[in-house]
Amino acid sequence: MITVTRLNDQPLVLNAELIKTVESTPDTLITLINGDRMMVKESMEEIVRKAVEYGRQIRAFAVQ
Repeated sequence: MITVTRLNDQPLVLNAELIKTVESTPDTLITLINGDRMMVKESMEEIVRKAVEYGRQIRAFAVQ
């Protein structure tokens, strides 16, 4: 799970495994695999970084 911020400054916890695409339009638009979309304040690069870090944590936990 990653934490993102909606444009109205409300935090949101998002399951990173459900992210289909991330676009910079210039706000960041996240599209989920079910077709839902959300605009967030974080940059596209920050979303990718958070998702990659989440994946690393999950794989590290599975190895232990």
